[in-house]
Amino acid sequence: MRRDPLVQLPRALTEPRRHPDARFVMGIDGGATKTLAAVLDLRAGVLHLGHAGPSNEDAVGAKAAVAALLAAADEAIARAGIASDDLAGAVLAVAGTDTDSVAEHVASARTEQWLVVNDVVGAWATATGATPGVAVISGTGSNVFGVGGVDADARAWRAGGWGHLRGDEGSGYWLGAQSIKAALRDREASGPPTALSDAVCEFFQMPSVEAVASNVYSKPLTKGEIAAFATETARVAAAGDAVARELYELGARELAGQIAAVIDQTGLAANGSADGFPVGLIGSAFKAGAVFVEPLAQAVRAHAERARVNVVEIAPVGGSLLLAIRVCGLTDGPPREELSRMIDDALHA
Repeated sequence: MRRDPLVQLPRALTEPRRHPDARFVMGIDGGATKTLAAVLDLRAGVLHLGHAGPSNEDAVGAKAAVAALLAAADEAIARAGIASDDLAGAVLAVAGTDTDSVAEHVASARTEQWLVVNDVVGAWATATGATPGVAVISGTGSNVFGVGGVDADARAWRAGGWGHLRGDEGSGYWLGAQSIKAALRDREASGPPTALSDAVCEFFQMPSVEAVASNVYSKPLTKGEIAAFATETARVAAAGDAVARELYELGARELAGQIAAVIDQTGLAANGSADGFPVGLIGSAFKAGAVFVEPLAQAVRAHAERARVNVVEIAPVGGSLLLAIRVCGLTDGPPREELSRMIDDALHA
């Protein structure tokens, strides 16, 4: 079977052209619900934001996606008081199954120097600081992406990310759907009793578990609505419910299997630095805390003992900015913690 990487790092990231005098860089996080652009003044340490609607081609089409990306970019550039030509680097991390069409439209509307990558590449930079390591994304859906190096020979690998009908193991949707299944098994006495049964009825405001099941098909409940129930799964698990805790353990094992594949295919276990490599956990599902993070970390370290597993809390646009800094060949940008603080301050302002 053919097994070339599903996602490649562009040459501009593996062989960057050095811009020692670079001052302004731009990163964009384009998603299915909104687009956020950020222009960073590297000398002054000031961040300027721009906002727009969704820019996931799968959700709104290429034309609307590009319009949103450019609108957010133009707003951030205007707030910075500069021209687009003043940008030393620009990276647009965009959600969607195929970003080639978006990249072509952006290049024709602006310049080929505006680099468009899949959002998993931005997530990798967010999780690892654009260093060799793995990003594990678990929000409504799930995805794993890692890079074994940062030069021309670097091997990238993706596992998961096939959508809620074909995968998304360990995601908010997966946890929500599995919780409804557990409640149904409790209802028909084919499975153990669980507090998830009452929680399902209360959350979806239905009189019975079977009514919830009917609405999955007849309403139907959306992917987002089912994923939102994962917050209740976390609450029930934290209260000690054995079934809910077992779901998190199962989700951890599923995700750990994908992480192991990424580690093996990128060569991280064999070629990583002496102090190990980061495995950054990103997304709302990890807000469940230790009930999810601990079994996942244990399973990952059983496969690669030098893996440093930790939850990463930084807005996704931070990864795009780190990539834009890398495109300029710079190694002295702001640390992730400082960049995260700058983004949070700008968003709250």
